[in-house]
Amino acid sequence: MLRLMTWNIRTGGRDRGGGDRLKQVVRVIDEQAPDVLALQELRGFDSDGLMAGVAGRVGMTPHLARSCLGQPVAVLVRPPYQVVEAGPLRRPFHHAAARVVVATAAGPLTVLGAHLYPYSGGRRRMEADWLVRAVRRARGPLTLVTGDLNSLDPGVDHTERLAGMPALYRRRHLRRFGGAVDTRAIARLLAADLVDLWPSCNVGAPEADGHTVPTRFGGAEFAGMRLDYLLGTRDVAERTRECRVLRGGTANRASDHYPLLTTLDLGPAATGA
Repeated sequence: MLRLMTWNIRTGGRDRGGGDRLKQVVRVIDEQAPDVLALQELRGFDSDGLMAGVAGRVGMTPHLARSCLGQPVAVLVRPPYQVVEAGPLRRPFHHAAARVVVATAAGPLTVLGAHLYPYSGGRRRMEADWLVRAVRRARGPLTLVTGDLNSLDPGVDHTERLAGMPALYRRRHLRRFGGAVDTRAIARLLAADLVDLWPSCNVGAPEADGHTVPTRFGGAEFAGMRLDYLLGTRDVAERTRECRVLRGGTANRASDHYPLLTTLDLGPAATGA
C-alpha cells in the first residue's frame, strides 16, 4: 500500500512576527509517515537549505518547484520508492506545480502537486487546463493531481456558505460577470475523466467531513469548505482504499489547512525504474 498526503502548510510553517509552526508540521508528517507527500506554500524553502533540512527530518527525498510570483511547492518521496522523473511544470503558474513519477509494482505513478491561483476563478481555470495537459502526457494510466486547488466542488451548492463570507473573500469564488459560484477549475479536471477521491471514498458522509479549511489555527478567508483535493485517473480510483481529512491533535493548529490522506493499493515499491 502507498500512502499519499497533500498539505498546504501556510507560509512555510512560519509566521511573520509570530511563532514557528514548522516543528508541528514535521510532527504531523512523522505521525502519518506518507510514502509520497505534496506540500504547498513553502515560503523560504528554496533558500538556505530549508527544503533539504525538512526533508531529512522526515526521511524523504524532496523535489521542489520554485515560483516566480507566489510560493514554491514540492513533492517528497520516501525510500524505498524510486523516482523515475521529476521537475516543475513549465507553465506560468502563480504559485507552482511539480511533476514526479514514482516507480511502483503496478507501474509508474505520476503525481502532479499544485497550488492554484487564489484570487480569480478565470486564472484558476487556465491553470487547471495546464494540469489537464500534463495528465494527458503522463506515462501510463496511474496519475494523480493533488494540492491546494483553491476551487469549490461543482457538485455542491455553495450559495449559503459564500453568502456569509466577507465580500473581499467571497469574490474569489464568484464568476466575474453574473456573480455565479465559480467551480470551473475542478469541473475542467473532472471533465478530463479524473475522479474526486474524497467523495468517491466517502459516499453518504456529510459534506462537511471533507472540509479542509479552516482549522483551529485560523483562516479568516475561509467559511468551512474543501479546497484541497486528490483527483485520480480511473485506474487510481479503482486502487484507492481510503481518502480522509486528518483532524485532531497537532493537525488542528499546524496550519490553516488540514492534511488530506489517501491509501492506494499499488503493491510494494518497485525494485527498478
